[in-house]
Amino acid sequence: MRKLVVSLCIASGLSLVPTAFAQQTAKKEFGEHPRIAAAVRELEGAIQYMEHAPHDFGGHKAQAIADSRKAIEQLRLAMQYRAVEDNRKGKK
Repeated sequence: MRKLVVSLCIASGLSLVPTAFAQQTAKKEFGEHPRIAAAVRELEGAIQYMEHAPHDFGGHKAQAIADSRKAIEQLRLAMQYRAVEDNRKGKK
């Protein structure tokens, strides 16, 4: 049941911890998972590049941007989940 509540809170954007602490912990999680942090940065860069590109990449531009944004959201949710789990287990 607890996992369900955590999942629902994360999925709905509700925080189980104060915002400042959550941001600090999320930064720590990204530090512990540098490949995920790099993937988020690269996806953000790709989105910016595609948004300013003068062509539509064969009709795939809009969907690529949307899917990249969804991927970033999922990666951030994964890091938020890790932060909540680490906090729950007493890892700081």
